[in-house]
Amino acid sequence: MTDSTAYGTLETIDGRPALRFELSLAYPIERVWQAVSVPAELASFFPGAADWTPAKGEIIDLGGPILEVTEVDPPNRLAWVMAGQPQSFELTAAEGGCRLIFTHVIDDLPVAQTATGWETYLSRLEPHLAGTHLSDEQAHEPWREIHERYAERFDVDPEPGRRWAAEHLPSGGD
Repeated sequence: MTDSTAYGTLETIDGRPALRFELSLAYPIERVWQAVSVPAELASFFPGAADWTPAKGEIIDLGGPILEVTEVDPPNRLAWVMAGQPQSFELTAAEGGCRLIFTHVIDDLPVAQTATGWETYLSRLEPHLAGTHLSDEQAHEPWREIHERYAERFDVDPEPGRRWAAEHLPSGGD
């Protein structure tokens, strides 16, 4: 998943904007569940990974935002609310592996920038499952190109994301 695809979609969940990312992975559902639920594994690809059990009702102070685990159904669903925004991993067994759906209700977050961020981090999952590592820097290389695709697809002003990239990403090559 190293190409710049911009595969996330913008949906509405309970009247709120939400980003949805669907990945087909050539790994058994139990292996992917381990990657998304075990803190040491989650931290290898997911930003702000929590040190959790996870268990329904568990509350974790992330040094500002509070994360509350709302659903744990191994190996199919893990859901939580962070800073009032629901997020979840949903896994379904599929021929040759499994399907993962990551959803984040974003409320007023900048949609193109947030979608690009999630795609960037999710791009690190498959290499992790394969036993390799895609660094944060490597994952962010196509950030600008992916962001432009999301801004166009979602018909939003790309300037906030461009400013963020200018401030936080190395200049030059995408």
